[in-house]
Amino acid sequence: MENNPIPVIEVKGVRKSYANGAEVCALDDVDLTIGHGQRVAIMGQSGSGKSTLLNLICGLDVPTKGQVLFEGRDLATMSDDDRTRIRRVKMGMIFQTFNLLPTLTGVENVALPLRLNGVALREANEKALAMIEKVGITKRAHHRPDEMSGGERQRIAIARALIFDPPVLLADEPTGNLDSHTGEDILSLLESVHSEFGTTILLVTHNEHAAEHCERRVTLLDGKIVADETDTSRTANVSSV
Repeated sequence: MENNPIPVIEVKGVRKSYANGAEVCALDDVDLTIGHGQRVAIMGQSGSGKSTLLNLICGLDVPTKGQVLFEGRDLATMSDDDRTRIRRVKMGMIFQTFNLLPTLTGVENVALPLRLNGVALREANEKALAMIEKVGITKRAHHRPDEMSGGERQRIAIARALIFDPPVLLADEPTGNLDSHTGEDILSLLESVHSEFGTTILLVTHNEHAAEHCERRVTLLDGKIVADETDTSRTANVSSV
């Protein structure tokens, strides 16, 4: 694990409200600190504020009140371009719906962030193929998403998320569209990623079994954190990696 005194993510007194006729409060006075190398499950029912919290942490939205700090920097004070660069290089993002471009092959999807960052085509493809090999999906590297199973598409999506070796991986219901066996494979792959790279993982889920793959569980209800629990046995296992 990286020994860094500055938490990778700090949420300080955050409130997020929306005005749709009447004001709706999605998050209310939330405080959350996430250290480097932690695996944290963000749990709660639909409407509890999970997705809102994730959007604030990755800088897709800014809080109505309070601060969201990434590696000590306040995301709300950055320009849109700066927040985009942080998401591209510092945060790998995995979605329930995969979000692969249907006209691109697996390797082209994985290489896309590199190409957007100015990396030459040949170098980008070489790095993408190496990452695809790491996640065990080489046989589908040159296939388009519609020629892949759900689990294969999610592996390509994970390879894309990891292409910059980001310190943080944000996974929004990554097993939600997968059968239980394939979902277990994806959760095991995320554990391998954590073991190899020491990546901080935030797993947004309503699935109890998926949450068991994390040593810390944060539960939201009506926009508030109502529980923040750490499994010390899993923490011990993580620290021994």
